[in-house]
Amino acid sequence: MNSSAKLIVDVLSLFPEVFEPFLSTSIIGIARRKGLVEINLHNLRDWGKGKRKQVDDRPYGGGAGMVIMPDVVVNAVEDIVKSEPAKIVFLSASGRLFKQDVAREFAQCKRIVLVCGHYEAIDERARIVLGADEVSVGDYVTSGGEAPAMVVLDAVIRLVPGVLGNEISPATESFSNGLLEHPHYTRPSEFRGLKVPEILLSGNHESITEWRHRESLKRTKERRRELYREYLDDHPEEEEI
Repeated sequence: MNSSAKLIVDVLSLFPEVFEPFLSTSIIGIARRKGLVEINLHNLRDWGKGKRKQVDDRPYGGGAGMVIMPDVVVNAVEDIVKSEPAKIVFLSASGRLFKQDVAREFAQCKRIVLVCGHYEAIDERARIVLGADEVSVGDYVTSGGEAPAMVVLDAVIRLVPGVLGNEISPATESFSNGLLEHPHYTRPSEFRGLKVPEILLSGNHESITEWRHRESLKRTKERRRELYREYLDDHPEEEEI
């Protein structure tokens, strides 16, 4: 374990091999190589029962699918953390919605264990015994917790200090202030009859900041009205557009 890392993440999955290509590229790969983040992959099947390393069984009460056994998950997590403080997170469609404020919360942790469910679910007693948090990346169902775990990893790791080259960037992105991000433009100044807004070419930084904020408000109102109403409730000084 790299004790100098600002964040340690353990991923517990039945398919840990799917993570390595993702974790070796782009921002996460750079953060790992710099020693800012340590990520350890664990195969849940290593804690399976018997010769066949069984991890699941039929659900009590009947129903479709299989349920991952609680003792398998609890034994695995306890072996991984070895009584050290860690935030235990289950990826689950029934968890609280994973939003930017949750990403910021997780980024403040020293160590996180992401538990990827599979099959129908994980036995509820595992969550209770471990005192685990449960998060969902959206109102849809995936085949397992691996893809949602990658979403969480990416969103959290980029908030760890030193990971992004431009420390201003995380503070100006979508959801950082409760609004969607404003539109972006680069060269050429005109493309197929569409011109870059004149204000962005003016060099007047105060006016540009005001324009960007106004566009963020407009975009949020058009695309995510619930976020727009929340923002206005939190900022009564703002005029409705």
